[in-house]
Amino acid sequence: MLLFLTSNPFDETPPADCPLDFTLRKDNAFLANLMDVLPPQGRCVVVASDPDSHGITDDFACRMQEAFRWHNIPLGRVDVLDGRNPAEAPELVKQADLLFLCGGHVPTQNRFFAEINLRELLKDFDGVVIGFSAGSMNCAEEVYAMPEEPGEAIDPAYERFLPGLGLTPISIIPHYDYLKNATLDGLRVMEDIGCPDSMGRMFLLLPDGSYVVSMGEESALFGEAYLLRDGETLPICDNGESIAI
Repeated sequence: MLLFLTSNPFDETPPADCPLDFTLRKDNAFLANLMDVLPPQGRCVVVASDPDSHGITDDFACRMQEAFRWHNIPLGRVDVLDGRNPAEAPELVKQADLLFLCGGHVPTQNRFFAEINLRELLKDFDGVVIGFSAGSMNCAEEVYAMPEEPGEAIDPAYERFLPGLGLTPISIIPHYDYLKNATLDGLRVMEDIGCPDSMGRMFLLLPDGSYVVSMGEESALFGEAYLLRDGETLPICDNGESIAI
């Protein structure tokens, strides 16, 4: 299995001659690295973040396929795995060359992954997995479900740490470029929520455009990134650079 953990793999400011809403990012060689490993006419399965948001997931899958086609990466077939077809999960995963784990609400997606037993289904998967935001977060052994919806940060019953897919020991916090200045429930997201939650733990902070590629026990980080550990934030990589982690 080759795993791409991204904050956001899409560029939402496409070229002037592009009619699409978004294209694949070229930052930090993401597009080049992805093109190197995807088979021609590969079969893709888009795994929903919310199993009940059928229209949203269908629309995203269609636009994602168009973005791949724009970059001359035609996908042979794109299937959606959501609340309409959970029983088909074993066969869909088995047949896929590419699994795309959508972005969205982390706990909602986490529950759906558990419902379809995705962790077990991926044990013998030898294709490519791309995580997008929440999809990347849920790939971890222990998922840090940072509060994101109003009320979650002040809800004592909200579970911030969840069992994940176990594809990586790395706990991702995506969209750091936005979150470092964001507030939720009257709290600063990073200083008042993320830093206290990092005591005794370690999180990888990824701005959009940065990503991790993992195969087995080897992982490489591409682009700007920071390490949050025991309340301290340290820069570890910059745009245009890559390091082993």
